[in-house]
Amino acid sequence: MLLRGGTSKGAYFLAEDLPADTAARDELLLRVMGSPDPRQIDGLGGAHPLTSKVAVVRASADPAADVDYLFLQIGVDRAEVSDRQNCGNILAGVGPFAVERGLVAAGEGRTRVRIRMVNSGELAVATFPTEDGRVVYSGRAEISGVPGTAAPVVIEFPGSGGPLLPTGQARDIVAGTPVTCVDNGMPTVLIAASAVGVTGYETPKDLEEDLALADRLREIRLAAGKLMGLGDVEAATVPKLTLLAAPRHGGAVMTRTFIPVRCHTSIGVLGAASVAAGLRVEGGVGQHVARLPATGDRLRIEHPTGFLDLESGIEYGRDGAVPVALRTAVVRTARKIFDGTVFPRPSGAAQHP
Repeated sequence: MLLRGGTSKGAYFLAEDLPADTAARDELLLRVMGSPDPRQIDGLGGAHPLTSKVAVVRASADPAADVDYLFLQIGVDRAEVSDRQNCGNILAGVGPFAVERGLVAAGEGRTRVRIRMVNSGELAVATFPTEDGRVVYSGRAEISGVPGTAAPVVIEFPGSGGPLLPTGQARDIVAGTPVTCVDNGMPTVLIAASAVGVTGYETPKDLEEDLALADRLREIRLAAGKLMGLGDVEAATVPKLTLLAAPRHGGAVMTRTFIPVRCHTSIGVLGAASVAAGLRVEGGVGQHVARLPATGDRLRIEHPTGFLDLESGIEYGRDGAVPVALRTAVVRTARKIFDGTVFPRPSGAAQHP
């Protein structure tokens, strides 16, 4: 099934319909998506990381969850399949897909699906409207980066209770640059845009074409990955890098996020959750950039095509030194685009990316 989840689009599969062997599964998915090829002309992929994604879903053996969700990022112009991160946008379609495939029975008026995110072992709960045993996709919820409106999918992430700062520090100097390393569902490195010589208001295209910036960000990402305990991240999609600038449209902060090389046209759900929590860290790089509300947990994160609203809070332990993340909730939308049979490119076909 092809669904739009949030501001991403992906192919959703039942785990039982894919090979059990990981290598065979990945080889098949590359052929399904049309990779490696910059246009993915021979598959389902949309020639961009945001539209080259896969969700693998199965009934969960975990009593705390209804379904297990494995996210796979499919390389566009490279034959790569990565499971090293979650995706909060594709997550928005997992609950509806579970109902569509009969893994979860539709409730009366709305359905609540408990999801175990296999990539990280964390839990999320998605709630969305259902009627007469079917998912309702039409509605009035609007999210930036998606035309029109759709039914709301409310996604809640209970606080893990784990440390928010993987390095144990509110601020680190990485490759000569002040950063705050955060993980509230997505390993993310927060950087003041001014610290790398840009304003933070440039278009994603302009930022991608800045070769000096690309070299600087690569150096920061590789060093931060080791500092965050992620090891060598040269071939990984995490950590993400988010540049911060003062808000322009009444939000808390303006962002430009690299995923990890391309600049996101908006911002990922889990990335935004990490940004929101990181902004509240005392002594972090966002402290003098962001404009936080005086009360409440709701924040508006501005990005290149609009904004994302979420609720996020942190608290400090008894020692007052190590913050932990509390509940995070966000409203997304999802839409079923296609349900049917995909015909993969023949195995062993010559590739000329």
